[in-house]
Amino acid sequence: MVAVLAVPDDELEDLRSRLRRTRWATSWPGAGWEAGADGTELRRLVEYWATGFDWRKQEAAVNALPSYFADLDGVPVHYLRYDGEHPGALPIVLTHGWPSSVLELTELAQRLATPSQYGRPVEDSFTVIVPSLPGFAFSPQRPSLPPATSTHELWHRLMQDELGFERYGAHGGDLGAGISSLLGQTYPDSVAGIHLLAVANPAKYDPDEVTPEEQAYLDADAEWTAEEGGYEHEQATRPATLSAGLSDSPAGLLAWLLEKYRAWTDCDGDLSTRFSDDHVLTQASLYWFTNSISTSFRPYYEYHHGMRERVTSVSVPTAVAVFPEDLVRPPRSWAARTYNVTRYTAMPRGGHFAAWEEPELLAEDLVAFFRTVR
Repeated sequence: MVAVLAVPDDELEDLRSRLRRTRWATSWPGAGWEAGADGTELRRLVEYWATGFDWRKQEAAVNALPSYFADLDGVPVHYLRYDGEHPGALPIVLTHGWPSSVLELTELAQRLATPSQYGRPVEDSFTVIVPSLPGFAFSPQRPSLPPATSTHELWHRLMQDELGFERYGAHGGDLGAGISSLLGQTYPDSVAGIHLLAVANPAKYDPDEVTPEEQAYLDADAEWTAEEGGYEHEQATRPATLSAGLSDSPAGLLAWLLEKYRAWTDCDGDLSTRFSDDHVLTQASLYWFTNSISTSFRPYYEYHHGMRERVTSVSVPTAVAVFPEDLVRPPRSWAARTYNVTRYTAMPRGGHFAAWEEPELLAEDLVAFFRTVR
């Protein structure tokens, strides 16, 4: 285990000084959250970030996590490791998405590694590996564009070559769902099964054969893209322009993250019911102190420009868990066009950050699925 953070005092004071000197945008009458981040809530959090937020406490908590680094042909990869409490624990790799970090997955990882502490049999335990995506906080970005090694290939090498796991499972949502899908697609002899919170669209399909349920999903997806997908288009097409502002203004960075946290969680408009102020500001601080918001955009740019492998057909057993307030909610039949879907669960509550919002629900579903493929 290693410590991963040691922010110098002068960098901490620089952050606080920038926050205190924020030049606020001229507000619109009655905009609220409709036009983006609410100015009143943003000001409140910026004030707390500058004067009340205890970064050193959060830094110590991050450094207490079971962090390790692997060097994979000169590519450093950070990961957390939670050893299973049972000798037959199945290894599993959990992959986070954007705008997130490995912190989102710690509660889930603990439940999977030590099920007896949560009322489940020890035989259900996993040895849990939680890598930081390249360019996110603790793992540096790959040195070339396009990257010489895809992320799913790095993950496979981490699991097999570095850690010695011949057979393992995978789970992810958002960007992590794509990486988990590619693991299953590329290494079916090694991947026991994959558990997803999102699925890739079929490489091709006949529009005349789309079911009414599938068409409703496609319509909802198109509506979401039109109303909510501006961030994705910007990050995929002109990320460097956006990065210049967000890397210089902590208030701007927080606004970019905050609006997504609120919109994508099952919080009924009150983010504090799901994310504490300290959690929001710890995530924002990780992006700030590691100067990684720009590099976190790379997966969007690379995918948009054809630099990343596409998911086309996944034969390994696949579970799909759909949370009601996630960005989109694909029906089982749609997922089955690309995946070997053996389990499909419509969750009663939760949103995009399910591992943090509903770790117990998610752990139960993971356990039930992997019982069938252990």
